[in-house]
Amino acid sequence: MGAFVDKVLVCRDCGSEFTFSAGEQAFYEERGFVNEPGRCPECRRSRKQQRSVQARPPRQREMYKVICAECGAETEVPFKPQLDRPVFCRECFANRRS
Repeated sequence: MGAFVDKVLVCRDCGSEFTFSAGEQAFYEERGFVNEPGRCPECRRSRKQQRSVQARPPRQREMYKVICAECGAETEVPFKPQLDRPVFCRECFANRRS
């Protein structure tokens, strides 16, 4: 492990200068990374967040229309109701829990 000195690099996305610290360089070497970072920390965070959002498409839950067993209002629930169990709207369910 060599002696590291802070380096000033230029971000490939936004063009701003950022410091690649001696500590970060030691971390990179310890992990076996051979390339210096090409993006500033802010652009890295932004890119990581964009990738995680793109990787997980929003999941659509199937909703089922039911009649509340207590007040008789029509509502939707995210589960398939069973005939032998009562189903409640959000308000009646909350009132029963308290």
